[in-house]
Amino acid sequence: MRSSRLAATLLVFALAAAPLAARDAGAAVAASASGVPGVGAVQLTPDYWIGLLRQPDRVILDRAQIAAESARLLDTDPSMHDLRALPHTLDRARVAGWIRAVSQRPTRPLYDLDGRPVSAATLDALVDALALADIPAQQPTRYGLVVRRAALRAFPTELRVFGTKGDTDIDRFQETAEFPGTPVAIAHASRDGRWLFVVSPRYAAWTKRENVAEGSAAEVFGYAEQTPYRVITGASERTVFTPERPELSQLQLDMGTRVPLQTGLPPGEPVNGQTAQAAWTLRLPYRDAGGRLAFSPALLQKNTDSAPDYLPLTRANIIRQAFKFLGERYGWGHAYDGRDCSGFVSDVYRSMGVQMPRDTSKQSVSPALAHRLFTAKDSREARLAAVRELQVGDLVYIPGHVMMVIGRRDGQPYVIHDVGGMSWRRSDGSLGHVKLNAVSVTPLLPNLFNDRQTYVDRMTSIVRIRQ
Repeated sequence: MRSSRLAATLLVFALAAAPLAARDAGAAVAASASGVPGVGAVQLTPDYWIGLLRQPDRVILDRAQIAAESARLLDTDPSMHDLRALPHTLDRARVAGWIRAVSQRPTRPLYDLDGRPVSAATLDALVDALALADIPAQQPTRYGLVVRRAALRAFPTELRVFGTKGDTDIDRFQETAEFPGTPVAIAHASRDGRWLFVVSPRYAAWTKRENVAEGSAAEVFGYAEQTPYRVITGASERTVFTPERPELSQLQLDMGTRVPLQTGLPPGEPVNGQTAQAAWTLRLPYRDAGGRLAFSPALLQKNTDSAPDYLPLTRANIIRQAFKFLGERYGWGHAYDGRDCSGFVSDVYRSMGVQMPRDTSKQSVSPALAHRLFTAKDSREARLAAVRELQVGDLVYIPGHVMMVIGRRDGQPYVIHDVGGMSWRRSDGSLGHVKLNAVSVTPLLPNLFNDRQTYVDRMTSIVRIRQ
């Protein structure tokens, strides 16, 4: 996610060398409404790919194994933050280190929404807004819960900035997003007090103060352990509209979000002015008038896509969950209420209880995830041999991009990924191109990363979620 956009926007397929014959790939382009080689309407359904599998519902990892992997991730991966293990007091060096890691003054030109250069004075003001000199030598460790889908930013500002004039999709100040119920440590405030620097289990960045409600450690961590609960298994669901509790009305809940159920209410009692007969009664966090953590019931219709627990980790579920995002617009850093390539794969796995680092660079090398790394010393033959062994659910990384394997068609591996576009070389040598900018299905092999190198040449890692 943090590398050049080239990897996320340009997939160049050298079809003449593909396992699919070049003439077949060319015919697929002509027959496909999307223009993607080898992908027709039937390949855009999860049932097609599930139908190719033997024992698609076999459990890959059980709940205990997934919990052990999650514990290992917090213990061994330096990109993750074990909030429960933080000391009772934070010192200046630790807090300043967190902030400086993400809030570095840009050194290359940036442009605003209108294509105007972002001035040095504007950047100086943003650096000043960090208020680094105001970090106390020692401060009590404070905690909170995210109360709504919250953008996490590199600087305490809503200013959107871009690396290229006219290209307004990738906001270079947008880092990621967190979701309702996510615990955070509150480390610092911007100079104007409107932004908080927070540390979540998988990221540290700035978010608006109203996105977080502060509470005790017991309240914050206790919320995550409450049972029973629902897990959001759709791409995105919303609570019902309620004027009685506007802060919880139509609240967006993304795939993998776990929300406790409200218990102890008298049978038949309305919730926020409405019967709960056909809805789950959730217990959601919100900010009271003083910014403190409070909880209230809110309704989620029973016909929305949710489950009483994380879904079993099976190849069929991996495919089904991934296809629920098919066609969603690419959203750098979870922008546009969507997600980018690394956010996409992590949200899919999160619905099955599997936690992952946020960015491609961290996912691909995580010591807690089974992975095969590739360097310049790896021959093309060795890389191709690894690709031939790919399994459904495997994650294939190239610089700045990740793809999820969904199966093979005529010996050709296919992937689903959140990608800007793809290009391919036709059998006559000309270059075809289609802009995707969405979660899409494409062939994987063989392909060109640029005019000189294939995707196989640039592959950096394969991650497999297995024991």
